[in-house]
Amino acid sequence: MEPPTTVSALRAGDQLRGVFACVRKDRLKTRTGSAYLALELRDRTGTISARLFKDADVQAGGFERGDLVEVAGRVERFRDELVVELDRITRAQDTKPEEFLPVAYRDMEELDGFYEHLISEVYDPGYRALLDALAADSEFRAEFRRAPCSRAGHHAYLGGLIEHTVAVATLAREACELHRKLNSDLLLTAALVHDIGRIKEFSYGAEIALTDEGRVLGHLALGQELLGQRQEFRALDPERRLALLHCVLTHHGAASAPAGRFQSAEAVALYRLNAVDAAVKGVLEHGN
Repeated sequence: MEPPTTVSALRAGDQLRGVFACVRKDRLKTRTGSAYLALELRDRTGTISARLFKDADVQAGGFERGDLVEVAGRVERFRDELVVELDRITRAQDTKPEEFLPVAYRDMEELDGFYEHLISEVYDPGYRALLDALAADSEFRAEFRRAPCSRAGHHAYLGGLIEHTVAVATLAREACELHRKLNSDLLLTAALVHDIGRIKEFSYGAEIALTDEGRVLGHLALGQELLGQRQEFRALDPERRLALLHCVLTHHGAASAPAGRFQSAEAVALYRLNAVDAAVKGVLEHGN
């Protein structure tokens, strides 16, 4: 019988061999003063605590927190919780980090279809040209499908960005039905691009981490930069370009605007709709 290879399948007494993400690594001491490692291992199905007593200091030099590690050991029950007593742990080779990160439950092809349908409901030629160019860019689409929205907040998993974007854009479309004075082309376009800076904000290893750009600039500035690189964005007349950019840069609140206030009803709508989806998703995922 093959030993279980996922955290969710582990039971007391199981032998464990496999590759996991090491998301905690602490050097501690026993009551007798011997060093040991307290670890936390994770895969897509969950996390489990682990301990290594054998040659702890020697083996500790072979990996770091945040690495993907290959382990061997036995699952025991300690204080009513499962823990892996490790014999061996080494840095894993030739393993894709994305295989160990949490992912969206939603079907990516379905979300892609919703994303393309929402683009089709933008009729302004300039805004539509920008959205069509993004949709036709295979590198952008791959990054857009992979990115999360955060590291520990709402939609903090691979695929979270497109899921959140589709939700906000769908809410924007409904808001335009209720409030006919809203510029639907502007609001829908802003909803579809408001978080594109996220694709440059994160890096992917054993954990979702911030890139240097993400840490220093943040996704608002990165989104502005990505839009500015697009010929279709630069081709917009100044009024449309500024209106769209204002919505993107203020979707977390008017405080980020130079004047400290929203300049359009569409910017207010995007701010509120973005907050609604983020808040609801946060409660569903974390309970608060």
